[in-house]
Amino acid sequence: MSDIHQLEGRITAALDRIREATARQQAAPASVVAPVDTADLSAQLDDERTANAQLEERVKALKDRQDSTIANLEVKAAGHAQQLAELEAEIQRLRGSNADLRDVTAQLRSAAADGATAPELINRATIAEVEALQAQRASEVVEIDAVLSTLKPLIAEA
Repeated sequence: MSDIHQLEGRITAALDRIREATARQQAAPASVVAPVDTADLSAQLDDERTANAQLEERVKALKDRQDSTIANLEVKAAGHAQQLAELEAEIQRLRGSNADLRDVTAQLRSAAADGATAPELINRATIAEVEALQAQRASEVVEIDAVLSTLKPLIAEA
């Protein structure tokens, strides 16, 4: 009989624990769910939209600035390419003049070694030398122009 009383007490205790757990479970959802303040949420949403719009404007301004910088760099690159082409043309002209000068000088030396004087060779040598000097001067002018065009923006920024 005492076993029945013990079992009855244990069953009663278990039922009490079950009642308490169900009571806590029913009370919990009511305490966890807070009332929603739609005005506050709307204000926060508006703030976020405003911040997003400002960020989009900043991104657009940065993109415009980047596009203009790229366009300026492309213009500068085209200018540098043009200067490089001019310099290359002047170098080729200078090489040609120097080749002519070497050829005429060799002919003049050969004529002098034979003991003959050739006024036409002396004339050609003088002309070739003047052309070589003019080509060298022109290539130096192109090179100086390239250096100045690079320095002008740097001086303007300073």
